[in-house]
Amino acid sequence: MADSASLLFNPHTYDPEHFDPETRRLLRATVDWFEARGKRRLIEDYRSRAWLGDFLDFAAREGLFATFLTPVSAAGKDDQRWDTARIAALNEIFGFYGLDYWYAWQVTILGLGPVWQSDNAEARARAAELLAQGEVFAFGLSEKTHGADIYSTDMLLTPDGEGGFRASGSKYYIGNGNAAGLVSVFGRRTDVEGPDGYVFFAADSRHEAYRLVKNVVDSSKYVSEFRLADYPVAPADILHTGRAAFDAALNTVNVGKFNLCTASIGICEHAMYEAVTHASNRILYGRPVTAFPHVRRELTDAYVRLVGMKLFSDRAVDYFRSAGPDDRRYLLFNPMTKMKVTTEGEKVIDLMWDVIAAKGFEKDNYFAQAAIEIRGLPKLEGTVHVNLALILKFMRNHLLNPVDHPAVPTRLDAADDAFLFQQGPARGLGSVRFHDWRTAFDAYAEVPNVARFREQADALCTFVETAAPDDEQSRDLDLLLAVGQLFALVVHGQLILEQARLTGLDEELLDELFAVLVRDFSAHAVELHGKDSATEDQQNWALGAVRRPVVDAARSTRIWERVEALSGAYEMGQ
Repeated sequence: MADSASLLFNPHTYDPEHFDPETRRLLRATVDWFEARGKRRLIEDYRSRAWLGDFLDFAAREGLFATFLTPVSAAGKDDQRWDTARIAALNEIFGFYGLDYWYAWQVTILGLGPVWQSDNAEARARAAELLAQGEVFAFGLSEKTHGADIYSTDMLLTPDGEGGFRASGSKYYIGNGNAAGLVSVFGRRTDVEGPDGYVFFAADSRHEAYRLVKNVVDSSKYVSEFRLADYPVAPADILHTGRAAFDAALNTVNVGKFNLCTASIGICEHAMYEAVTHASNRILYGRPVTAFPHVRRELTDAYVRLVGMKLFSDRAVDYFRSAGPDDRRYLLFNPMTKMKVTTEGEKVIDLMWDVIAAKGFEKDNYFAQAAIEIRGLPKLEGTVHVNLALILKFMRNHLLNPVDHPAVPTRLDAADDAFLFQQGPARGLGSVRFHDWRTAFDAYAEVPNVARFREQADALCTFVETAAPDDEQSRDLDLLLAVGQLFALVVHGQLILEQARLTGLDEELLDELFAVLVRDFSAHAVELHGKDSATEDQQNWALGAVRRPVVDAARSTRIWERVEALSGAYEMGQ
């Protein structure tokens, strides 16, 4: 049975022995760099909004980004590959120490997406060389007026008569736009109408026709506004044209938004060590704060939610890495990691903050920045609402129409995830088929709260068959999002159970976690009941789906003891 601390990332004991030697070295070197820097410097850089120059110098010296973000097809050294498992591990480390560090890495990943999907060998070679030099990258998609509505881009490319273009326009909310050696920019031609006119091209932030306007956020993250003024785009700079440019944009976001879940996990882990340690040593009315039943419940809920986040995300890695033209299940699990795991992260922080109260504002703690930064992850790479609407496209096939798929193993092998840059057209989501979700639940049918949640999942199938939104309701996004939350819980529970089986997680912890999920499902059912447009049948169904978790005071006490053991388990040195 794993103890509570072993399920969480702890820099003092971290040894990623499941990876190859160079990956282990780089992950451990990154942890050691942050630990040597110390908590005081970490917090001061965050408060003073210092640019991440020292960190990027470290990453360049170690070849960190080049090793982790160069696919085998562009690699110049051994150990370079695009390996989602080790990328996820690094996301967690960056989140643990500060989202600013993660963000510089994340937008580099986004900037590389259109390049690694391109057939432009010269641009790919240039990107590989820039990575080797320690440069960062940027993804020039969104605009001030249109956001990420790529149908409406105002970045205009005028043919120059020599096979290239002159680009003019602005981009807004572009991470690393101040320092990127290469910016992948999305625009449209002035001489071609419709989708055939889209263009993705590579720009250099140091070019005189590239004008940096400002940082649009008050942060070390440089989230830029930049303008191109008659910027020369040579044929060698063109990454994609036409519909392929559109697909490259969406497929890049598919790759990038997967990283949000593990960053959220890292934030919550560091905050949890601080919160439990503080609460355990705080005396109120003559007793430790942790003697109060509501405090124990909140911290226990926070802990089991965090464990659930980790289980789901680790299992989703396997589907992401095993994806191919005939297995696109990742297209559901990917927005789930972005939407569900990151919103769980907000709940985890809120639960702990309710306990530590004013301590959560203190400037000498990591928690103060965690409470701010955790809010950003559900809102990046598409809002929660956008991703909920996306997963609804898979609901009927996932719940009601399973097919046989080969079992997906745990994927920690040192392999290149080449398919992520060969995803093809970004359409046909309604045709994606899934294995039977019930199998994961059947394996834990004897666990009381898994069985209780299974009743609710089966009820959702009945809802889809007998009371699903009609054509008119299908235009009511407010109602649909309530249904999406219910479906998301079933998918969340499924992958948690799959990963629990693969890792041998003890059933008592699983039971406590599913008690929380039963409560969540009931809460979302009540929300659906109250929607303005819910029919009488839907209202009746919603109340009928409400369940009470199976209560076991002894079990809850034992799980609490694991949480309490986190007190003092990790403290970052000064």
